[in-house]
Amino acid sequence: MRAQRPGDGEFNPYYATYIALVPDGDIVETLAVQWLETHRMLAATPPDLETYRYAPGKWSLRESLGHVIDTERVFTQRILWFSRGAEDALPGMDQDAWVPTSGAAERSLTDQLAEWQAVRGGLVALLQGLPGEAWSRGGTASGSHVTVRALAWMIAGHERHHRGLWRDAYGVESP
Repeated sequence: MRAQRPGDGEFNPYYATYIALVPDGDIVETLAVQWLETHRMLAATPPDLETYRYAPGKWSLRESLGHVIDTERVFTQRILWFSRGAEDALPGMDQDAWVPTSGAAERSLTDQLAEWQAVRGGLVALLQGLPGEAWSRGGTASGSHVTVRALAWMIAGHERHHRGLWRDAYGVESP
């Protein structure tokens, strides 16, 4: 189940573009390797780019990374919730309300990367320990049905989406 791409009906169609960014294969391995690649990219970022905004009203690089961490943490909680068979619906998150109150704008990329390493490590450990049948469990989050498998792929795709923005809009280069 870990290597099977989620199908239609396992997630809100909004996330199809994120899932399409993820290569085929074992999603747990993808998440572990992907984080290392993105970490290297962001760790090499010059300090003056950390507060850069590519357009008025857009998040700084620090805020964008904080958003990725927050989203990963929320989606990981959803994975735990649904993988354990819980049936209560989970609320959405308002990214535009969360980013200004997160404090990410004042935190260095180095500090946030350390936090993200802990968040990603927890996610990978959780996914490695899931029994096979847990991957197809699901429930309602943000008003839409989603499976555990889809959430894992959504996390990977969300990161890939932002990595592309960091490269193309913020000018962050891969080492």
